[in-house]
Amino acid sequence: MVALVFPALPTVTLPVTGRAERFPVRRIFCVGRNYAEHSREMGGDPEKEAPFFFTKPADAVVESGSRIPYPPATNNLHHEGELVVAIGKGGAMVSEEGAEAMIWGHAAGNDLTRRDLQAEAKERRRPWDMAKGFDKSAVVGAIRPGPLPEARLRCSVNGAVRQEASISEMVWTPAAIIAALSQMVSLSPGDLIFTGTPAGVGPLNRGDTCKVEIEGLQSASVTIA
Repeated sequence: MVALVFPALPTVTLPVTGRAERFPVRRIFCVGRNYAEHSREMGGDPEKEAPFFFTKPADAVVESGSRIPYPPATNNLHHEGELVVAIGKGGAMVSEEGAEAMIWGHAAGNDLTRRDLQAEAKERRRPWDMAKGFDKSAVVGAIRPGPLPEARLRCSVNGAVRQEASISEMVWTPAAIIAALSQMVSLSPGDLIFTGTPAGVGPLNRGDTCKVEIEGLQSASVTIA
């Protein structure tokens, strides 16, 4: 056994619908501007942009039903409701057809964003890391194994709907996202991919409860302390 200078942190895991086993999380990838209206909302052009990606650390994961503190260094925390794809089979340089076989399951998710830091990073042409990859920034519900038929996504704050769209409105399908990402990195079992958010992103304040619901999946909810 390899000696460590201090104990390694435990593996981050998520619950699996209908099973006692939990899903071990390896990495978190996120695709930006994958719904046309949100792309326009953020100043982009969905007709011209190819998929682009950013990441969150695995230990940013927050299970549904959690209560988390309002994050530091921001005055403009935003919700972004998303479908999350869980990878169960590794691969690199795969086709869209091959990408389908890599999907283990799906979950509802919320890509929490420090929007003011993101705006500053864009203006200064700097990385988005501190806007997207901060502590407790990846809210994820239980993962349901298997395929996900056509479904609608809804994100509400204190019961009021802010975002709503069909997942079929994505610019790039989950398979297309996986295929594109696999051209740049080797994907592995345990990777999660946040597949983008519809229009309607907005602020979260202390005391707010935000719930992301996707038909067929358990919801991903979080309360901001």
